[in-house]
Amino acid sequence: MKTPYKNIYSVLKLNRFVVLTVVTGAILTCICSVLMVVKLHKESVENAFVVNSEGHVIPLKMVSQKENLEVEILAHLELFHSYFYGIDASNYEKHLEKALWLGNSSVDAVYGQKKADGVYNRLLQYSLVQRIVSIKSRVNKDIEPYEFETVTVFEINRGAIIDTYELTTTGHLIHVDRHFPNNTHGLLITDFFENKLRKLEANNSN
Repeated sequence: MKTPYKNIYSVLKLNRFVVLTVVTGAILTCICSVLMVVKLHKESVENAFVVNSEGHVIPLKMVSQKENLEVEILAHLELFHSYFYGIDASNYEKHLEKALWLGNSSVDAVYGQKKADGVYNRLLQYSLVQRIVSIKSRVNKDIEPYEFETVTVFEINRGAIIDTYELTTTGHLIHVDRHFPNNTHGLLITDFFENKLRKLEANNSN
């Protein structure tokens, strides 16, 4: 005799199969999601910002950040010294503001001392133009914080008279978060100090 419950076991087997299929699919989906997240994280770690020949920072994927570490350090130091010492009456406030983003309180202390000594007042009073001639840095990039020594040659134009000076500065560099556009290299100057300033004779200015 046929009853409506004749195929109940078949129905239960089907339901069980559907449930197992759904659960298995959910588990596989979770595993795939985790693997994709891990892969994306790994790829994001391998992405870095490289510096082109002009010192501009460009986001590119590269094999290792260390390959471009020296380039970034030198570009950061050149940018800082250009802003901090390449000034005149029309741009010194803007340049110094940009330079202070690239260093810590030690840079601010040097700036404050110069301000107290009347350096920037004389810049305005006599319309002086301080032009960078060259910036050369030596860096020990083996251990962070990275020690550096930079020799900056600059001219001070007093109208009819142009004097040339050589300034040696030292300090260290540490990694910080990149900040666009204020600190694109993600480096910060610490322990900044003006070691030696000397006036160059005209025939030695080159």
